Amino acid sequence: MTAEAWEPVQRVRTYEQVMAQIEERILDGRLKAGDKLPSERDLSALLGVSRPSLRESLRVLEALGIVDIRPGGGAEGGAVLVGEPGSGFVNLLKLQLALGQFDQTEVLETRIALETWCCEEAAQRATEQDHRELGLILDRMDDPDIGTAEFNRLDAAFHVRIAESTGNSLSAHLMGSLRTAINRQMIEAYARLENWKETATVVRREHREILDALQRREPAEARRAVGDHIRSFYNIGNVEA
Repeated sequence: MTAEAWEPVQRVRTYEQVMAQIEERILDGRLKAGDKLPSERDLSALLGVSRPSLRESLRVLEALGIVDIRPGGGAEGGAVLVGEPGSGFVNLLKLQLALGQFDQTEVLETRIALETWCCEEAAQRATEQDHRELGLILDRMDDPDIGTAEFNRLDAAFHVRIAESTGNSLSAHLMGSLRTAINRQMIEAYARLENWKETATVVRREHREILDALQRREPAEARRAVGDHIRSFYNIGNVEA
């Protein structure tokens, strides 16, 4: 890595400027997962920022899951680009959704697009173990004494587990973020129902239909079942969309 490859950053939001340069190098192949950044002293000089400012920037990048800051000097210490997806992006998306930075119609449309794709793929890729674990979640949802909070938690777990069964980790992360972010919205929707257990009966039946389509490995049927399921709940629960 040559010194001239780095440019002094603008004195506004240092971490954004540092991240922009790291992103540029990742995109053009100059940096890859596992690569170590220059030492704090060298990088601060290359970027034209103070070491405290650089240190703060690296902490932000670490929180976002972009770099791993390893203690110590020499070959083992310093900032290294992560090789596995971190929780930073997922947590940021959760916060943005929870803060209402996306219109509810956009959330609904995204859920339908993501979950129909996940069910279609899961019908082809899910293993017998995936089917068993999905069935166990539904069995727990059948508890006659279950409360709304636990029912909703298991509901979310069912949908996330389907996403996981596709083998696509990004889809699973996105599904988990969506469900976490709309958790309060879902609980409030149940609270508005005169008899939430009647709706729970419908939800249980629709979940079984989805699982049945996955087990029979019918992608089109799985896609239709989950799309109808999501739209049905938004209508029954009067969820804003």
